[in-house]
Amino acid sequence: MLQKLIPLFLLVLTFSSCTKKRDLNEKVLHLTVESKVKGLDPINTGDTYSSTEVARVYEGLLQYHYLKRPYELIPNLAKEMPEISKDELTYTFKLKEGVLFHDNKCFKDGKGREMVAQDVVYSIKRLADPKNNAIGWWILDGKLEGLNEWREKQKELEKTNYDEEVSGIKALDKYTVQFKLREKSPQFLYALPTSYAMVVPREAVEMYGKEFLNNPVGTGPFMTDTYTQSNKIVYLKNPNYRKETYPSEGSAEDKAAGLLEDAGKTLPLVEKLVVVIQPESQPRWLSFEKGKLDYISIPKDNFETVVAPNKGVTEEYAKKGIQLQISPDLDVTYIAFNHENPLFKNNVKLKQALSLAYDRVKSNELFYNSNGILAQTPIPPGIAGYDAEYKNPYMQYDLEKAKKLLAEAGYPNGKGLPVIKYDTLAKTVSRQMGEFFKKQMAMIGVNVEVVTNTWPQLTEKVHKRQTQTYGMAWVGDYPDAENFLQLLYGPNSSPGPNGSNFNDPGFNKLFEKATKMQPSPERAKLYEELPQKYSEKVPWILGVHRTSFVVKHGWFKNFKFSTFNYGNVKYWDVDLEKKKKLLEKL
Repeated sequence: MLQKLIPLFLLVLTFSSCTKKRDLNEKVLHLTVESKVKGLDPINTGDTYSSTEVARVYEGLLQYHYLKRPYELIPNLAKEMPEISKDELTYTFKLKEGVLFHDNKCFKDGKGREMVAQDVVYSIKRLADPKNNAIGWWILDGKLEGLNEWREKQKELEKTNYDEEVSGIKALDKYTVQFKLREKSPQFLYALPTSYAMVVPREAVEMYGKEFLNNPVGTGPFMTDTYTQSNKIVYLKNPNYRKETYPSEGSAEDKAAGLLEDAGKTLPLVEKLVVVIQPESQPRWLSFEKGKLDYISIPKDNFETVVAPNKGVTEEYAKKGIQLQISPDLDVTYIAFNHENPLFKNNVKLKQALSLAYDRVKSNELFYNSNGILAQTPIPPGIAGYDAEYKNPYMQYDLEKAKKLLAEAGYPNGKGLPVIKYDTLAKTVSRQMGEFFKKQMAMIGVNVEVVTNTWPQLTEKVHKRQTQTYGMAWVGDYPDAENFLQLLYGPNSSPGPNGSNFNDPGFNKLFEKATKMQPSPERAKLYEELPQKYSEKVPWILGVHRTSFVVKHGWFKNFKFSTFNYGNVKYWDVDLEKKKKLLEKL
């Protein structure tokens, strides 16, 4: 055995040496993703992990300004912000000229052709195509004139007719695309930077067929070969990327943090991305400590050793040049009930009992180091509709009331109640969360079985309505309360984003009213009242709104946390000289 280990050890040393040498002579970003990525098809990126990877390769008409807060939409593939008609129903975009798709064998001679208006039209129709069962369809469902009708018509056809004209999405000429809305929608523009609406070439979709999700062809700053569902994805700089530069506008804080030092430089700033898929937090943390990752969210078990009481890094990590960023995230964690399951469909008191038996303060302490804000509704702080004064009566910990309601639900002390299955991820922390939920429910006589899954397995179960309860988090797609409340909107039920399949006519009606209103104090008030009014229905057991604690190495430049991480990697950089010096301290 020893004889076999020695040459293997030498091989590892040789490989490590080569890797280190290469890293210090080439600008490479070393990143990580926490779960398996289910593919790189924009229309089916219904999770943060997949959408982050897709946005390295693909782009939409709009993007968010990298540095500005509050978040501001700016052009991406569009040449400028759209011309909007007086009745606010027609949006006309001029596209940037000379934008090329990545070189790929799907094109003539393998050379990427120019992206034009017809590609935008095709991409939107592909999102609407019922044969694709696109997870992201909800974002434009009911928004564009004639698109839903076109979608219904295609259900009857053996092959989708992408050449049939739709009045709500047209290419007026080679570089002009026009959207016509069915009715005013203040949130419409927020759909266009999302991964769902990113632009794909028809040639690639038709050549690769079902394997298109593993053969990405976009216009983005980076490109990759066939994705093999392995534990590593390597992206190379797109040599034909259009002329785009690092922003020159930012706050005084941005300037002090060095985030404007690269203003005006051509993007992207690095040559390569290496993304390692690491589901477990401790291997990720060890990789970061050894300098194999450029930045990382701090795992809960390492929090106290890294974060000092003054909210900086402890002296041990400061000596290594490691820096900390603390930022509020626009998100919410929750435990969902599947309302199509007979157990929860009409038994509100059962849901109320389970919610009151869940100690969220303890959960926040155990899993978020008490840094989460206890959620009272799905709407997070920082968005109009968040009410800091409201206390949800069914999100308080009250075992005696929980036992009383459980009895009223027909299950005194849990008698007669079948075992409830709780689906979660196979990761250590997710399993611990599941066991905590199980322990909490046992205190009122409810038996829970924790079922572990990979991320693709869990999302597939949710989309197919095969769960009873499950743990989930929603990270905002855009900075509007609609994006959080639509998780409870009946027409968005699975395979849409409403995985709990909550469907209340009263809620649906008020939601539709609110989302048609222009931003105003009246709309914000309705956003506040809507989830509060239906709190007694307990569609979820709410968790927390998280705060992001990210540590990064001193050589990692231009990082600024954003909830909407659509392609931000193009702004990031590596200081190779500083990296060489700091690696010696690790």
